[in-house]
Amino acid sequence: MAEHFDVLIIGAGLSGIGAAWRLRRERPGTTFAILEARDAIGGTWDLFRFPGVRSDSDMYTLSYPFRPWRGRESMAPGASIRAYIRDTADEGGITPHIRFGARVERADWSDGRWTVRLTGGETLTCGFLYACAGYYDYAGGYQPDFPGLADFAGRFVHPQAWPEDLDYSGKQVVVIGSGATAVTIVPAMAATAGHVTMLQRSPSYLSVLPERDVVADALRRALPARAAHKLARVKNILLAQGFYQLARRRPERFKAILRHVALQHLNDPAYLDAHFTPAYQPWDQRLCVVPGGDLFNAVSDGAASVVTDHIDRFVPEGIALRSGRTLPADVVVCATGLSLLPIGGVALTVDGEAVDPGTRVAYRGVMLSGVPNFAYCIGYTNASWTLRADLSHRYVLRLLSHLERHGYASATPVETPGERRPLLDLTSGYVQRALDRFPRQGDRDPWTVRQNYLLDVLTTPRADLRRDMTFTRRDAPVLEEIR
Repeated sequence: MAEHFDVLIIGAGLSGIGAAWRLRRERPGTTFAILEARDAIGGTWDLFRFPGVRSDSDMYTLSYPFRPWRGRESMAPGASIRAYIRDTADEGGITPHIRFGARVERADWSDGRWTVRLTGGETLTCGFLYACAGYYDYAGGYQPDFPGLADFAGRFVHPQAWPEDLDYSGKQVVVIGSGATAVTIVPAMAATAGHVTMLQRSPSYLSVLPERDVVADALRRALPARAAHKLARVKNILLAQGFYQLARRRPERFKAILRHVALQHLNDPAYLDAHFTPAYQPWDQRLCVVPGGDLFNAVSDGAASVVTDHIDRFVPEGIALRSGRTLPADVVVCATGLSLLPIGGVALTVDGEAVDPGTRVAYRGVMLSGVPNFAYCIGYTNASWTLRADLSHRYVLRLLSHLERHGYASATPVETPGERRPLLDLTSGYVQRALDRFPRQGDRDPWTVRQNYLLDVLTTPRADLRRDMTFTRRDAPVLEEIR
C-alpha cells in the first residue's frame, strides 16, 4: 500500500524549504514530505556552479522573513545562498522529511487524493500537492542551433552544466549573451582569463548596486538581528517597488539615472551608447544587477570587452560575425538563456483527464483552474522570488486550515468567463519561448497575477478563500459551490 501524507512538496530549493518551515510551525500535526529529484538541498542554488554565480536580488528580500540573513554581502554568492537554505532546513527540522533522488514523473487525482509516481516506480499518495520546483528546466538550458559549431576547435560550455575541469586561465573567452548570467560570468572570468568578450545581439539594462548594504549594516550594529533584518527588508522592498514604478511611469528619467550611475564606472559615453543602450523600455525585460559596477570595471580595465553583433557561424579559431569580424576563442560560454518548464515537468491528470497547464488559468497566482488540491509556487518578475513565494505558502496553509475546519475534502478553482492574458509579462526570449506552456491569467481578481508586492502583502492574507472555488465534503459526495 502506498505511503500517504497530508501534503507532498515537490522541490527542496528556496521555495520548498520555505513552505516546509511554514507548514511545520503553523500546522504541526500535518504530515508531509519533500520530494527532491536531485541529491542535495538548494534547487537552483545547488545546480548552478558557474563562475561568479550569485543572487540578482538583495538577500534581505531573497532570504526568508522568518530567518534573518546574517551574511556580509547584499548580493550573495551561490555557495552562501546554498548554505543558508541548507542551514534553514537543518535548524527547522526539515531535512529528515526530504526524500532525495525522488523525481516526480506524474501525479493523478482521483477519489479525493493525489497518487504521485516517482521515477523508478515508487508511488506515494497525498491529500494536497504543492509544486515548489520553480520554472526552470533543470535538464538543460536554452542553446540556439549555431552553424558550424562542430568545427570549433576550442571548448564550448553552457553555464547550467559547468564543467569542473575547465581551466580558462590566460585564455581567450567569448561569452554569448547579455542577460543576468552573462553579466555575472564576464567579470568573474575576466579576473584570470587572458581576455573575456561578451558577445550580444542587443544590450540589456544594467543597474549598479553596492556590494554591501550600508543601511542594513548600520541596522545590524544597532539592533537585534531579527529587528534589523525586518527593517532592511522593508527598506529594500520600498526602494525596489519605487524604482520599478519610476521605470514604468517615467522611463526616460529612469534611463538617465542608469546611465549616470554607469558613467561613474565606465567613463566612455560612446561605449555606453553602443553596447549598453537597449531598444526596449526598462522592465520590458528584467534588469540585470551589476554589484559594485564589476562588469563596467572589467571593461574599463581592459580585462573584458563587449561586441554587439550577430553570429554568422563558428569556425575552428572562434566565431565569425555577420560584420565580417572573427572573434578568436579558446573557450565559448553559451549564456543564451534558460529553458522554462512549468511545475517541474510533472504530468498531471484529474479523474483520468490530462491537465495541460497552458490551457488553464492561474487562480491567485497559486492554483490552476479545474485542478483540485494543487498549488504551485512562482516568484515575481520585478522583485525577489521569495516575496511572492512566502505569500503563496501562507495562502496554501490558510486553505488547508479552511478545508479542515469545514470538513472539506477538496477545493477546486472554477474559472469565470473573461479575457485571458499571458502569465508572465516580460518580453525576454526565454519567457516568450515558453508562454504557451504556462497557465494564463484572467482580467479580474482572483484570476490576475499582479507584479506588486505591496498590494499583494495587504490583500493575499485576507483573500476570500471561497471565491470562485468549489468544495467537496468529506462525508458526502455533494458539491458545495461558492462564487
